[in-house]
Amino acid sequence: MSADEEGRLARVALTWLAEPGTRAVHRLVQRLGPVAALDLLLDGGSPDGWLHTTVAARTAAADARAVAAEALDRAERLGARLVTPDDDEWPARVAGLATLQLPDVTRRVDVETAPPLCFWVRGSWPLGEALDRSVAVVGARAATGYGQHVATELGYGLAERDWTVVSGGAFGIDAAAHRGALNAGGLTVAVLACGLDRPYPMGNTALFDRIADTGLLVSEWPPGAEPLRPRFLIRNRVIAGGTLGTVVVEASARSGATQTARRAIYTGRAAMVVPGPVTSAMSVGAHELLREFPKARLVTGVAHVLEEVGRIGADLAPPARGPQRPADELDDDARSLLEALPRRGAQGVDALAARAGVEVRTALRKLSLLEELSLVVRRDDGYVLAPPARPKRATTANPTPT
Repeated sequence: MSADEEGRLARVALTWLAEPGTRAVHRLVQRLGPVAALDLLLDGGSPDGWLHTTVAARTAAADARAVAAEALDRAERLGARLVTPDDDEWPARVAGLATLQLPDVTRRVDVETAPPLCFWVRGSWPLGEALDRSVAVVGARAATGYGQHVATELGYGLAERDWTVVSGGAFGIDAAAHRGALNAGGLTVAVLACGLDRPYPMGNTALFDRIADTGLLVSEWPPGAEPLRPRFLIRNRVIAGGTLGTVVVEASARSGATQTARRAIYTGRAAMVVPGPVTSAMSVGAHELLREFPKARLVTGVAHVLEEVGRIGADLAPPARGPQRPADELDDDARSLLEALPRRGAQGVDALAARAGVEVRTALRKLSLLEELSLVVRRDDGYVLAPPARPKRATTANPTPT
């Protein structure tokens, strides 16, 4: 076995011995390399007590290198590949997870947030290229119709503009974002909390197959790994750290989507929230993010998202404006004359000038302008407001001959 193959095997074994994101393991690999780090742990040299216990329990059940070798064989049969930091397609952005420190946390899944040691990937796109221009769209599993509509529109609009849509493949918002990107013919990546050969939830199997055909399925866990509850939070740090920003569409008070957004914020990524009805339980967590984190930005569509994650000066969202009206460009004198006209009946020039507080000569000049803009009509007895324009009737483009 070559040194490169031995290193790859060691990374898989280390991920099996301790859950992904374990800081002590990451530090050992950074200092000693994956092979020496594995040897140290297998010899009982763990720097942390809980890690020593975990390694001892795992090695009592099976040989770490044998498990890793079986995982590589299983992945080859599945049509998947292992990607490590030594590969050209490794996504460099996940290195930012090394600085991720969540405040006031005690749970291991919130403390152990180190960068990945390796990824299992199914799909033809290079992983780093796929994540280079990527946005995460996440949210509630029990999504409302409103939330699913918004997530689909975001997924479609981002993919249409050549952005990769990243999510977790779950029911609700995740699936809607993935489908929106697929429907646009764009690229989408599902980051899983289990082995690639047993994607969860099973009800989305057809969706996962579509994603693998045109995008990527990604996991830190080897084939055969089960979707255990803590693994979803471990997975969420990759969604947050591997993308340029995270959009939360809907999230309840105790939603994993809000945890993803928090990880994005503390990794220095953009965190965005789509507002929802204040009466909806699926919007409580999303709104609390906006209240708790000044850095979280409210977004209502693709243009706002791209303004947060796109190139400075090139992806600014146009300001929200109502329809342009002819009166919008009037100066103060013309606007005063227009407002001075009675709602009914005509008004002479002298009386109108007095009501508007302008000179008669100014009134005549401005009234001519208002007449040209079809805002007033001149009659023998003075000026009146122009009647509102009637809406055009819809016509049939290709009438059926009778």
